[in-house]
Amino acid sequence: MAVSLVMLVSFDIDGTLEIGEPPGIVSIAMVRQAKQRGYLIGSCSDRPIRYQQDMWQRLGIAADFTVLKHRLADIKARFAAAAYYHIGDTDVDDHYATVAGFRFLKADAAAHRAWSVELFAE
Repeated sequence: MAVSLVMLVSFDIDGTLEIGEPPGIVSIAMVRQAKQRGYLIGSCSDRPIRYQQDMWQRLGIAADFTVLKHRLADIKARFAAAAYYHIGDTDVDDHYATVAGFRFLKADAAAHRAWSVELFAE
């Protein structure tokens, strides 16, 4: 499998995305920006797959994947990318991202300033 130059970004939902319960710091505009840049994007959550698929459909965003949190490693096996990121708000997110070989990005204000530049700077 050849490695693509594209980046893959996985988003937790609750506590991470602005539409989560509770709302998080990551805006839907930022998700759209990642998709427009050609990144592979999707969700990795405790929410059922059907819920995740319906969420992306409601938002009008063609997600490349939806996965349960404990299956994040399946995404790395499925997609070749230059870099793998998971954005989440909990230690559980950090754990599963790390185990799957993803770089964990914390969805809080201080960390967001640093990684948003890394992922979205021109």
